[in-house]
Amino acid sequence: MNRSIARRLALMFALVALFVFTLIGTGLFLVLRTQLEHHLRESLDDRTQIARIIVYHAVTPEKWRMAREKLTDMTPHDGSTVYSVSSMEPAFNYGKPVDGPVVKDWPGGYARVSPPGGGQDMLTVTQTIPAYGTRPPVQLQVASSYSPNVRTMRVFGSALAALSALGSLAVLLLSYSVTRLGLQPLTRLTRDASAVSPNNRSQRLNTASLPLELNDLANSFNGALERLDGAYGRLESFNADVAHELRTPVTILIGQTEVALTRNRSVDDLRHTLQSNLEEFERMRAIINDMLFLARADQGERATGLIELSLAAEVAHTLEFLEIPLEEARVEATLHGDAQARVNRSLFGRACANLLMNAIQHCEPGATISVTIARDDEQVRVAVANPGEPIAPDVLEHLFDRFYRAEVSRTNSRENHGLGLAIVKAIAEMHRGTVSAQSERGINTFAFSVAVAQTGNGAQREMTRVNAGTTAAGGDAAYSSLAKGKSA
Repeated sequence: MNRSIARRLALMFALVALFVFTLIGTGLFLVLRTQLEHHLRESLDDRTQIARIIVYHAVTPEKWRMAREKLTDMTPHDGSTVYSVSSMEPAFNYGKPVDGPVVKDWPGGYARVSPPGGGQDMLTVTQTIPAYGTRPPVQLQVASSYSPNVRTMRVFGSALAALSALGSLAVLLLSYSVTRLGLQPLTRLTRDASAVSPNNRSQRLNTASLPLELNDLANSFNGALERLDGAYGRLESFNADVAHELRTPVTILIGQTEVALTRNRSVDDLRHTLQSNLEEFERMRAIINDMLFLARADQGERATGLIELSLAAEVAHTLEFLEIPLEEARVEATLHGDAQARVNRSLFGRACANLLMNAIQHCEPGATISVTIARDDEQVRVAVANPGEPIAPDVLEHLFDRFYRAEVSRTNSRENHGLGLAIVKAIAEMHRGTVSAQSERGINTFAFSVAVAQTGNGAQREMTRVNAGTTAAGGDAAYSSLAKGKSA
């Protein structure tokens, strides 16, 4: 069950207010009780002083009778104050002393006594008055009841509890209203976020009027929308490119099959048709395998099965494999430099083959392709350079995108399906490396790097599980056919 933030905050504010009110009320209650008891002592001292003067001057039986009458007049009818005088001579006794368990006593003869018959506790003070005249020494006890204090404390406590409850309720209601008012920017932010849809991907949250606490959240959300919009756009473009690339061989297959079925054909004609269809099927298989490979790479998989290799030896092996394409294109290849790194042999060879085939297809006969291996800190860079037409900077930054072909600046683009360089980028990222492209002074250089030290992860899926045809062929249709010719 979803809970309202405003209600939760209001309830927490109310609980905090109740806690504060309770602390303040407890403090006031204790202060009031102390003050009332202090006033009770002062009142008891005043009454004791008066009673002492009266008893002290009762030096004869006649004066003692007058003292008794004065003490009786001073005694309230409700019994809140009690006077008693005790002496060895019964004639000088007055009243009955308050007796019972002592709850608490203080210096100066003060004691809080709980009467045995029930009722409120009494605060008593006892003083000895020495003999004077014919009066023997006596003990004067004055007692005052705690009843007024108890009634006052009871009323005060009830009022304090009621006011605390009402104050907490008021805080609950007011804080709920204030919290809802304060959460209006969040409500507006939620409304703006709910308006974002696939048909309105360009809409972003308005951060101009948001509070500081929500500004970072809105900016993060806008950043996520930007990334999702870019990914969605790339996905749309990717789907369109895939449909376009697959539609061409499918159309060719359908057309050739329909032509073959229009009339009776000889065995040689049918064999030629099937051979042509097989080439289109190979092209479709290459596209599908490359798409699956890139999809696995997009899931964040890293290369596994890493071994320490001499990269120059691996590049030399790839150059040997591409001997026939190099001879047919009438170009040469040179290798410079070497470095050791932990790589997946098949994936590294595939990346090198794709870069070399890209250079072979886009350089003139008689040119020389230069392969350079160099180490830069924790990265090893493999660069393939070939002479060719200059490439515009806005084209360079997209050459490693999927299905991208700069048909204006590049030639032979129809022989490829535009995934060769994208696979190079995926392999570099799987080895924690990067890719780059440069075009300067008539030399076009495409490069990728791999990390020198790789860390394997057993939880990652095995990326060496690559189709043998796509591993050797590099995912490009033209290179696939050349690889088949080489193996034959």
